[in-house]
Amino acid sequence: GILEQPELVRPEHTKAQPKDNGIKVTDITFGYHDKEILHGVSMDIKAGTVNAIVGPSGSGKSTIAKLIASLWDVNSGSIEIGGVDIKDIALTDFNDRLAYVSQDNYLFNETVRNNIRQGRPDATDAEVEAAARTVSADQVAAKLEKGWDSDVGEGGGRLSTGEKQLISFARAVLADPRIFVLDEATSSIDTQTEQLIQQAIDHLLQDRTSFLIAHRLSTIRKADMILVVRDGRIVEQGTHQELLRRHGYYHDLYSKQFAEESAARILQ
Repeated sequence: GILEQPELVRPEHTKAQPKDNGIKVTDITFGYHDKEILHGVSMDIKAGTVNAIVGPSGSGKSTIAKLIASLWDVNSGSIEIGGVDIKDIALTDFNDRLAYVSQDNYLFNETVRNNIRQGRPDATDAEVEAAARTVSADQVAAKLEKGWDSDVGEGGGRLSTGEKQLISFARAVLADPRIFVLDEATSSIDTQTEQLIQQAIDHLLQDRTSFLIAHRLSTIRKADMILVVRDGRIVEQGTHQELLRRHGYYHDLYSKQFAEESAARILQ
């Protein structure tokens, strides 16, 4: 089935260099097979800002993330970076500019050091370790018998979900892209590394254009812009405080989740 999928059509050389790392999404549609998932989604994101995409499961928020990351092509409409359609940017240039981090990043049956080095294969050991320290991934190596030279197992099977995320963040830091897309990167993590994960994300987003696709609304309250997706459409956008004041769909989502989290803390 994978081999039967159409390949992305991209030029060998970038046709025009983006003027910055702002992202403009214009009236995009997308569907799987005959079912349309996104219906005319548009957004205009300023360079260097933190943007969150939220909504219930199945609303289309992760689909938007994958399209921005050029994992798939839109059915109609356009996505531009710095005024240049992403279809006019060579894949090598695009991948140097943007990093996509999901909740289930794959780690190779290799050492901690070499898994991080996947972000930039020519990096020195010192550069790998420096990137790891910025997101506390050095703490993962410190717990293992052989430190940086410890094998993580097939798919990172010897590590916890949170530890694998820290290594994937270090890999992204080493690559040093100007755009980050974090797709549910804080979900399904153990409580021991939750604070480290949040600190790592705060570092990753500094001075970069970024998208956070989030389930936990408490993690995105400081975002410059929150885009609320429902049934494949953006139904609201604004800051956390602006959206709460409107008492719309975001207010309902946040209030419900806050009540559920408060009840869970009481039960604990």
